[in-house]
Amino acid sequence: MPEFDPTLLSRIQFAFVISFHIIFPAFTVGLAAWLAMIEAASVVTGKPVYRRVFDFWLRVFSIAFGIGVVTGIVMAFQFGTNWAGLAERSGSIQGPLLGYETFTAFMMEGTFLSVVLFGRDRVSPRFYLIACICVSIGTLFSSFWILANNSWMQVPVGHKLVDGRIVPDDWQEIVLSRVQLVRWSHMVLSCFLTTGMSVVATASWWLLRGRHRDEALVSLHWSLSLMAVLIPVQMFAGHLAGDIVHKFQPAKFAVIEARFKTEQPANEVLIALPDPKTGRNLYSIEIPRLGSFIASGDWNSREVGLDTFPPEDRPPVLIPFFSFRIMVGMGFVLLGISWAGVALMWRGALERAHWFHILGLTCFPAGFIAVIAGWFVAEVGRQPWTIYGVLRTSEAVTPSLVTWEVALSLLAYVLVYGIVYSFGLGYIFRLLREGPRDFFAPDGATAKRPMSLAAATVPTKE
Repeated sequence: MPEFDPTLLSRIQFAFVISFHIIFPAFTVGLAAWLAMIEAASVVTGKPVYRRVFDFWLRVFSIAFGIGVVTGIVMAFQFGTNWAGLAERSGSIQGPLLGYETFTAFMMEGTFLSVVLFGRDRVSPRFYLIACICVSIGTLFSSFWILANNSWMQVPVGHKLVDGRIVPDDWQEIVLSRVQLVRWSHMVLSCFLTTGMSVVATASWWLLRGRHRDEALVSLHWSLSLMAVLIPVQMFAGHLAGDIVHKFQPAKFAVIEARFKTEQPANEVLIALPDPKTGRNLYSIEIPRLGSFIASGDWNSREVGLDTFPPEDRPPVLIPFFSFRIMVGMGFVLLGISWAGVALMWRGALERAHWFHILGLTCFPAGFIAVIAGWFVAEVGRQPWTIYGVLRTSEAVTPSLVTWEVALSLLAYVLVYGIVYSFGLGYIFRLLREGPRDFFAPDGATAKRPMSLAAATVPTKE
C-alpha cells in the first residue's frame, strides 16, 4: 500500500483537477473552430440550416467554456498552495508563460465572445464572422501557452541556474522549440478530433430519434470529412511526439513499452500485465523486432530498458503502459468511424445506416478518453521529475504541507467538482436532447431572437 504523504496527495489532487478540467478545453478549442467554420458556411451560402447548427452549438459552447474557465482557475491556485517549491524555483519562466495566456488568449476570447453571444443583431454578418474566428484564435493561443509551459517542463531548454533558481536564458527556444511545436500540434489535433466525434455522436442521436434531419446530415458530412483527413495527420504528429520522448525522456519511453531490460533487437509489447516487482511482463503478446523499428526505424537497434536507470529515477510502469495503449486504441476507433462514415457518404447510405448511428453515439467519449489517457502518459511518465532532469517532484511540493490538510482540500475538490459537473453536464445534456431551434421564419427572414445569454441557453420541454 502506498504511503499517503503530502507529496503523493498533492499529486493525486492535481491529477484529479486537471483530469476534470482538460475535458472542457479539449472540447471548446475544437468547438470554437467548428463554430467559425459553420458561420463561414452560413455567410457564404445563406442557407438557414447552417445558422441553426451554429446557434445550437453556440449554446453548448457557452456553458462548456464557462465550466472550463472555472476549473482552470482552480489549477492555478495549486501552484501557490501545494507547489510552492516549483513556483519559487521556476516562477521566472512559468509565470510569464501563464501570464501570456491571459494577455493574448483570455483578452481575445473575452472580447470577441461577448460579440458572438450578444452581438448577432448589432454587428454586420462579416464582423460577426470575424468575431467567431477571433474566438477560435484565442482558444488556440490559450492552448499554445499552456503547452509551451508543459513542454518546457517535459524537456527544459533555454534556461540557466542562478543561485538555485531556474531563470530564462533564451525565450525563443523556450517558446518555439521543436518539442513545443510538435506537442502543441498533437494537442490541437486531439481537440479537433474530440469535438468532431462529439458532433458525430450528437447528429447520430438526432437521426436515431428521427429529429433534426437536415441539421444532423450537415453535421455528419462536415465532421466526418474533417475527421477522416485529420486522424492520419494526428497519427503522424503522435509519431513525432513519440520520437521526442524516445530522444529526451528514455525512461518514460521504457515504461510506455514495459521494457524492463535493454534489448537488441527490441520486441514490441502489444499487451501484457507488467509486474514491476519481478521486472517481467505477464501474459505478454509481443512482435519480435518491431519495437526497434518503431523506436528508431532500424529493425536491429538497441533500445534501453528500465535497468539502465537507478531505481529512484524510474517512473511508474502500469499507468503509462496502459494509458498509452488506451490512447492509441481510441485513435483507431476514431479512424474507423470517420473512414466508415465517409464511405457511407460516398455510397449515399449514411442517413439509412442505423448501425453506424448507434456506433457513433456509443463512441461519443472516445476523443475525451484519448486526451485524458495521453495526459496520464505524459505526466505520470515524467516522474519522479516535475521539471525533467532539473527539479524532482519531492522538491517542488510546498515544504510546510500537512497530510490531513491536503486530504481535506482534496475531499473539498471532489465534492465541489461533483456538484459543478453534475449540474453543468446535466445542463449540456438537456441542450443536446433539445437540439437546434429554428430562428428563421418560413419566408427565410430571421425570427425574433432572444437577446440575453440566459434566454438563449434555457432549454425548453419537448
